[in-house]
Amino acid sequence: MFEIGRLCMKIAGRDSKRYCVIVDVLENNYVLVDGGVRRRKVNSLHLTPTKQKIDLKKGASHDEVKKAFEKLGHLVWETKPKQAGPRPRKVKKKKEAPEKNPKKARKAKVSGTEGKPKQAARPKEEKAKPEAAPKEEAKPAPNLAKNPAPKKE
Repeated sequence: MFEIGRLCMKIAGRDSKRYCVIVDVLENNYVLVDGGVRRRKVNSLHLTPTKQKIDLKKGASHDEVKKAFEKLGHLVWETKPKQAGPRPRKVKKKKEAPEKNPKKARKAKVSGTEGKPKQAARPKEEKAKPEAAPKEEAKPAPNLAKNPAPKKE
């Protein structure tokens, strides 16, 4: 029933309701089809054979199948070869020079001011500071490790 050159209709998959021809019979109910579908291995349960048969030899090329399909008036699935583009190259990231004051760098990143245009500096008004009381010198705390506390008897 499924022999080389038999015209079939696909009944399952994305190519359903399209005509194809069997190019090769494979093992376990699989056949190689070409024509109005993509050239591929197909389960024979997904095909419905028709009465028409095309004279093809085993493993016929796509061009031979195309000529036979054009004689019958059926459409042929054409694929265009992909054009090889330039090979993508990895771009290495450049390391930024370490900044002198890392705390300022962190604050700038957190605040989100990077990349924004700077505004003109406004003159700051000096506020009068209240006079601070003179500070007394702090006495150092006694070192308890050297002088242990006296024991009570």
